[in-house]
Amino acid sequence: MVISPGPLGPLPSLSGRKPCLLVVDDQPMNIQIMHKVFAQDCQILMATSGEQALRIGAEQQPDLVLLDIEMPGMNGIETCRQLKSSELTREIPVIFVTASSSPEQETEGLEVGAVDFIAKPVNPPVLRARVRTHLLLKQQSDLLRSMAYLDGLTGIYNRRYFDEQLEREWARARRARSEIALLLVDVDDFKAYNDHYGHQAGDRCLKEIGAVLKSSVKRSTDIVARYGGEEFICLLPDTSFEQAQALANRLEQAVRERALPHKASRAAQVVTVSIGLAGTAHHDAHPSELVALADRQLYIAKAMGRARVCGARLSDMMQAPGGTPAPSTKQG
Repeated sequence: MVISPGPLGPLPSLSGRKPCLLVVDDQPMNIQIMHKVFAQDCQILMATSGEQALRIGAEQQPDLVLLDIEMPGMNGIETCRQLKSSELTREIPVIFVTASSSPEQETEGLEVGAVDFIAKPVNPPVLRARVRTHLLLKQQSDLLRSMAYLDGLTGIYNRRYFDEQLEREWARARRARSEIALLLVDVDDFKAYNDHYGHQAGDRCLKEIGAVLKSSVKRSTDIVARYGGEEFICLLPDTSFEQAQALANRLEQAVRERALPHKASRAAQVVTVSIGLAGTAHHDAHPSELVALADRQLYIAKAMGRARVCGARLSDMMQAPGGTPAPSTKQG
């Protein structure tokens, strides 16, 4: 069979990247056919079993899954059911591509969460058209979700998004036995700022702080969000305590160097921030404990005079007598 891929057409994308497809089939020839159909304009991931598909889906987060039903071991129906039951993969559309023509099996596939059902041997133009439709729907759905995750004032992520990503990154860190860190950032004497300059100026100040934090956090995997009021939070996956402390010091300095006047501040004549840092290696605590530790370190930073970073490792706190490690501090 001669396959002419042709363009998939422009797709709305928040990141400007090619769509990523996961092709799951126990027959290498079928995977090769799919690859020829989509290789020109998509990134292709391949799996030859349901178990492998679940692992790749969770780790790589493809935009769409093309899934065979008849496979040894875990079949496509069970694979789809597990994809849809996981928080990491439930939003990924699944299209069954199968030689089966059973209405009962097609019904079962749609009931477990698939969005479409395509019979083998595939007709490449039809397959491409259906994949394009579901990729467009996925991109539109992602866009709507991303808008729901943005803070209306600052334009950065909101607390809802942070809470969801913390659960996800915590689970990933436990699987990979990697480190993770949090920075809780609070604008010093912000009530006094509002009282002195007015609430509209206060809103502009928060926008400025959000922009400074976002521009200072360079890695695409790091997340900056407005946590509430004048508090911001940074989620730093795969980050050691020392790396997080260095970043926190840079953030404190970057805000200070923005030189927003603050005559009512007890810390400086410009707007400053206090930062509570919590870091950890792999352990069995709950992610809320990491947030609570960052909050306690922020309280210490405030009590020590503001405009500084205080931090501690959650693992140290769990081992220390009385559960209160000495904070690591830096005055800004």
